[in-house]
This record gives sequence, structure tokens and C-alpha cells, in this order.
Amino acid sequence: MTTPDSPEPVADASATSGKPERRIGVYICHCGGNISDYVDVEAVREALKDEPGVVVSESPVFACSDGTQHDMIDDIRGRNLDGLVVASCSPKLHQVTFRNVAKRADLNQYAYTQVNVREQDSWAHPHDRSGATEKAIGLVRAGVAKTRLSDPLEPLVVQTVPRALVVGGGITGLRAAIGLADVGIQAVVVERAATLGGWVGTFGATFPDDASGAEEVAGLVEEIRKRRDITTYTGAELTGKSGSFGNYTVELTLHRDGSDKVLSLEVGSIIVATGFDAYSPDDGEFGYGIDGVVTLPEFKAMVDAAPSGGLTWRGRQVRSIAYVYCVGSRQEAGGNEYCSKYCCTATIHASLQVGTVDPSIRQYHLYRDIRAYGRNELLYNASREAGSTYVKFADDQPPSVAALPTGGLAVTVTDLLTESRELTIGVDLVVLVTGMVPRDPSRLVEVLKLPVGSDGFFNEIHPKLRPVETVVDGVMIAGCCQSPRTVGESVSAGLAAVAQSAALLKKGFAELEPLVARVNPEKCTGSGECLSSCPYDAITSIEWEGRSIASVDPATCKGCGGCVPVCGRDAIDLLGYTDAQMRAAIEEMVATERPKEPVA
Repeated sequence: MTTPDSPEPVADASATSGKPERRIGVYICHCGGNISDYVDVEAVREALKDEPGVVVSESPVFACSDGTQHDMIDDIRGRNLDGLVVASCSPKLHQVTFRNVAKRADLNQYAYTQVNVREQDSWAHPHDRSGATEKAIGLVRAGVAKTRLSDPLEPLVVQTVPRALVVGGGITGLRAAIGLADVGIQAVVVERAATLGGWVGTFGATFPDDASGAEEVAGLVEEIRKRRDITTYTGAELTGKSGSFGNYTVELTLHRDGSDKVLSLEVGSIIVATGFDAYSPDDGEFGYGIDGVVTLPEFKAMVDAAPSGGLTWRGRQVRSIAYVYCVGSRQEAGGNEYCSKYCCTATIHASLQVGTVDPSIRQYHLYRDIRAYGRNELLYNASREAGSTYVKFADDQPPSVAALPTGGLAVTVTDLLTESRELTIGVDLVVLVTGMVPRDPSRLVEVLKLPVGSDGFFNEIHPKLRPVETVVDGVMIAGCCQSPRTVGESVSAGLAAVAQSAALLKKGFAELEPLVARVNPEKCTGSGECLSSCPYDAITSIEWEGRSIASVDPATCKGCGGCVPVCGRDAIDLLGYTDAQMRAAIEEMVATERPKEPVA
């Protein structure tokens, strides 16, 4: 790693320092037709084989296959390669794969460049083969130019604290805390409410097995009491974070008897499991505000508390119920466009509970689509067999709800299953099947710098490859703070975060990407403009040879590059993506004539 005392790197080391010509291997992947159906891969290979510094140019059918990986290793060792370029799919899929190829062949992993030809070229230009081929040649040449100027980098090694902070004391957070303690990592649970358990702790029977949510939470709380490695704080919030990955200092504010007490702790990782809020309909939305129109959480509490033999609403016997699905979910643009995923099954399960309380209650399910996937479909079938009536309405023709002068409610809907006939159903109770909405993320965004998606939920790095990790090293997300999901899915995500934390903390150290910003102290004038540009507070001002300059903490820097363009003296560079590398790549993309030189 370069330190603030290091001199500025030479733009083209091979051209000015007498270093030998780079020896780069280039592999253009067919991707099983995803690339080769739209790009002339052989033409790309031919165009690259005589590029300066390229000594191997191949076009495997699948670059990621085990056989091709071994061929790459043989080429690196046998041809003494010092650079690797793979033109294939997105780096999100196989960057780690090819870095591991480089490491197995004793090649510095940061001398590898992946060129995204699939998403950025072949899939973007399926009807222009010649144009896509020309673009692919330019992209790969740019990757080679960048690799020619690459420097050997090594991961940053940081010591870690074997303690994790779990933010949120719902079922996901509680299960995560137990998992952490069971693998030998201390866990600290901080819950904003006065009691643990979250939503699930308020539920009676839950789907799919009728297990009591309250009893499940009580069992987890009892397990936590048995473990000395778990500390819980209720009526508390995470209000501050400092330090760097593996050695965070967090500030907890405990609300006690009308006053606040601040507690500081050192933790190695943070698991955010803050859950969700239920959608609150606007007045008049599907009749909300009319006596007898309730939301799903309100109805669930009513059913859980109902005695055997009858269901009542404000002293009146309930003889009929209409459920209106997708309230607050799958809305038009500008609303909550996502599906809340759990509401269909939760409503169907609640209707089966109603059947056990009073089988004579008539139940009507007004839906756009039923999404009771997996074994939850068995509940859907059981509901129909028990007598529930399902009425399907069109997306653009939602039902309307009105109060009847004689009492009760009238629900009017156009049923697509009966030749689009308009039906008016008289009922005693209307249940608005409300979905999940994200909790206000502003405090955690401010403290943890967590990214938030357009739907308002926290964002992971990749939904399949890195499903609980965030761009902030050592900070994981799990459960419904991430997206709508069921209890089982939330707990699974919490345990995934436990596994990720254990992988980071059990060794006592962690390796971080060295692709971070670096300040050239000779150029830096200490203007301070870069300090305010860093969203992660990784840049500070230090004294160097009698003057103030900027300094980057490599363990805190995320390599976003946001500080680079704000420096008017070009004193900041991004390792792995230096100005020299990117200029060389751009010049290769726009060059019209490229003199070819023989490669030794």
C-alpha cells in the first residue's frame, strides 16, 4: 500500500522506467451464445492478439468453466503472464472467480481486469452484429490498456473485535443474536421499543404451521437469557458510529426514566434488522375511516383475541367479511409498486382461523392475484374447501366500499371470473389487506451510511451473490428492513448475516480491498474540499512537513472515487482506477489508428 509519504506514481511505468513490456493474457468468452450470438468473438480475438503487451488471446466457450480456469492458470505460469483480461459478463458475477484464478497461479489478483461485454454490448445491441463486434474490440482494448498500467496491490489487513451489534430486537434480530453467541461471538442487541419481539411477538397463530408468534418470541428471549455472551438493551437506539471496519465504536443512547444515557461499545460488525411498518391507508381509501373497515394487523389482533364461538366488532356479531387485497402494495407509479409477499398467505391463514372461531361466517376474498407460493398454496386450497369465495378484479377496476343506511357495508366489485359482472356484496366487516412499508431509514442512513433503494428499503450489494452485505464493510442487513418477506425468510437472512459476521470476525483479522483513494502530498494544498465530498468520513486533515494536507483512512474508504474530481490540484488518485489507467482506457476506446508492434 502507498502511504501519504509516497511519491506520485509514474503514468506509464513500462514506457519510462525501463521495465519490461507487460505480458497480458486476454480471454474473450462466448458465454454459451450470450455473447457469441451477437458479437463475432473470433474477430475480437484476432484484433487483440497483436495488441501491445498481449501474448495470449483466446476465445473459450465458457471462461468461468473449471477447464478454462485451469487453462488460464497454465498460461499464466507457462507464458509468464503478469496481467489478465477476461471479456465476459458482469464483474458482479465472476470477478471473485477470476481473481481466484490469478491467486492460484501466483499472479497479483489486482493485475486482472474484467470487461463486461455481455451486459454492456451483446445484450445491448442484439440487432447490430458488426457494430457490437466493433464495440467489443474497443472495450477489450480499453481493458488491456488499463491492465498495462496496473500496479501490484495487496489487500488491507485489519484486526477485528469479536463482538457484533444487532440493531433490532424482532424475531430476526433475536435469532441472529443467538446464532452469534453459538459460534463464539459476543452479541449486543439494541431495540428501540420497550420490549423485545417486534411484530411477531404480538401475533397468535401464524402460517404455515399455526405456531404462536408470541410463544416463539418468548422461547427466543428465554434462550437469550441462558447465554452470557448476549446483552440486550430495550428503549435504546444506535446514535453514532466511528472507527473503521472490524473496529467500530458505536454509540447507544438509552432512554431511561425521562433522561438519556449514552453508552459506547467496540464492535467488529453490525447487523441491521429493524423490520417494517404496516401500510396505513389514507382516509377514504377503500372506505378506510368508515365504521367496520379495518386493516390486516387490526383484524389479526381481533381474531387472535376472539373467543371460540363468535367474532364481534364493537359489540356487534360479525356474520360476513370481505377482504380487499393489495392495499398499499402493487400501486401505480409513485406508490408502493412492489408486492409485499406475505399478505396473501397471512390473510388466507387468518380466514382459516375465523373458520375455527365461527364456521358460519361468510368470507369473500377480493383479489388481483393470489401469491401463496410453495406449500402455502395448501392453505389457499384449504380456504376454498372451507367455503371462502374468491372474486378476482382487474388492476384498473378496484372494488369500492360504502356504508349502508341500514348498517353494515356494501362492497361493489367487477368479477372477472363471472364474465365481468358487477357484484355488490353486503358484509359486516371489510378487511384491507395492507402490506409492508419501510421504516423511516433517515437515522440509520445518517449513522451507518446505508444505501436505500427506490422502494425505501435498505439495499444489499447483490440479491443473489451477496444478499446480506452492504457497501459499508462489516454492516449487514437482514429481514424486512431489506424487503418484504415472511418470518422464515427473515430468519434465514438473519442467520446468513451471522455466517458472514463469523467469517469476518472469528479469524481475528479481515482483508479489505486496496482499491481506495490515495493523496499525493506533494500536490495537496489542504483546501479541504475533499473532506466534505466523502460520504464515509474517510478523509481527514493532517500535518505533513509543516503544512496541512488531506489524508485517507484506507480501512474506511470505500473506493467510490467521489473525492477525485473535486480536487482542483489532481492530488487524489484511486488505486486500481488511476487517472493514467482510465485515460489510457478512454484513448483506446476512441482511437482510430492503432499502430501494432510485435510482442516479444
